[in-house]
Amino acid sequence: MITISACMIVKNEEKVLARCLDSLKGIWDELIIVDTGSTDKTKEIAARYTDKIYDFKWIDDFSAARNFAMDKATCDYIYTPDADEILDDDNREKFLKLKELLLPEIEIVEMRYVNQLENGTVYNFDKEYRPKLYKRLRKFTFIEPVHETVRLDPVVFESDIDIIHKPETVHSGRDIGIFEKIINEGGSLSIRLAKMYAKELMISGQEADFRNATPYFKAVADSTANEELLKLACIVVSEAAAIRNDPEELLKYALKDVASDGSSETCTILGAYYESKGDLFEAAVWYYNGRYETAPQANIKYNTTLPLKGLVRVYKALGDEATSASYEKELEELLASDTE
Repeated sequence: MITISACMIVKNEEKVLARCLDSLKGIWDELIIVDTGSTDKTKEIAARYTDKIYDFKWIDDFSAARNFAMDKATCDYIYTPDADEILDDDNREKFLKLKELLLPEIEIVEMRYVNQLENGTVYNFDKEYRPKLYKRLRKFTFIEPVHETVRLDPVVFESDIDIIHKPETVHSGRDIGIFEKIINEGGSLSIRLAKMYAKELMISGQEADFRNATPYFKAVADSTANEELLKLACIVVSEAAAIRNDPEELLKYALKDVASDGSSETCTILGAYYESKGDLFEAAVWYYNGRYETAPQANIKYNTTLPLKGLVRVYKALGDEATSASYEKELEELLASDTE
């Protein structure tokens, strides 16, 4: 049986930490908790479970904090739970069985992160695989019978363990602040982080956030060769232009997106723009495309509730009560299915 070091970074998690740790009973052989500046009872709660509690000065860098925690680990594998995660009884049993039977050549175990849509996270799906369990010390081996080379790709196992994500609050504001700081200090974002920045903006960005992000994403939209990032950048700039009521810039970047199949976000933004101008037939066309003809890139609501609400409003304003009522019924059914 393998041994596991659970390595956590926490800050002001008094509402959820005990819930998380209680759900992990039997999983860890060593619990390491790194606190990045709590002002509540987080450390007091942590002390009920472990004496391996360390302080780490927060420097707006989650990787630095996680690396600090992992450097303290001594077991075979490292598990990286967040305080707002839970393992229910069935998945804890699956994890315990995995712990007993895991083959030593497996270096990374992925687990399904679930419950994403309920809490306004930056993901447009309710389940996704994430690497959560890592072999602490990696053994390098040569492969191939001729022209031998060292195997660099890790051996990854996709488990059937579901980790339930139940945050008390959405952290997008904090994350957006970190992105802004990196850019303002002359740093650069990887393609992955730039995509995350765009998604966070489209889910919970405020007017000031869009204003601050516009120069960065205009530069990205005018230069990147990455198709997904290009679409996200155009979406952000289009939304920012709509907020500023700048139709020239809105249409310029919306058309860039539409030229590559378009996205639900761009169509719904255009629907709202034409609705605000009183061009209700044009608004209906774009809301329809946002709902039925395109896929979301950053925020699933631009493909579901937002265009449906727009269609309800537009057809009601046009005096077409029957069509408005049909979209309202669809909206009600959609909202009911989300709460079941």
